Amino acid sequence: MLTQERLKELLDYDPETGVFVWKVNKNRARAGATAGTKNNRLYTVIRIDRKDYTAHRLAWFYMYGTWPKDQLDHINRVRNDNRIGNLREATMQQNQWNPSKRKDNSSGYTGVGWHKKTEKWMAYIVINMKQKYLGLFNTPEEAHTAYVKAKEEHHNLV
Repeated sequence: MLTQERLKELLDYDPETGVFVWKVNKNRARAGATAGTKNNRLYTVIRIDRKDYTAHRLAWFYMYGTWPKDQLDHINRVRNDNRIGNLREATMQQNQWNPSKRKDNSSGYTGVGWHKKTEKWMAYIVINMKQKYLGLFNTPEEAHTAYVKAKEEHHNLV
């Protein structure tokens, strides 16, 4: 089991940049080299003592000395931005409240899509794993405003 002491013996962490740097020579990595590689889900992963750890969980452990109780949410949705100010503890449901924009999104806003039948912008939000319709709007900006209002009302993220 990795301890905070062992972690700090091997790596330096800069909370302003979210970057880990090796303090010692490890396998192919040299002291002073940036630690970690991106996995297929775009999270940074660092191997310590033959075990892989995601950098965001290591950052939390490095700074607070305890592992997150559940999940960590990247506030800005960038999975390899591991600045401590960009991380917050979250339940699985809370983490899903902060989704990335879908690749097929045409509006540019999360929770807003084009409604072909009415030729208007539709706003929606997911609450308790169910999509809730918020209305039709003339512009994507108006629909986004409705989404943000509903998010503030229903998603209590600290």
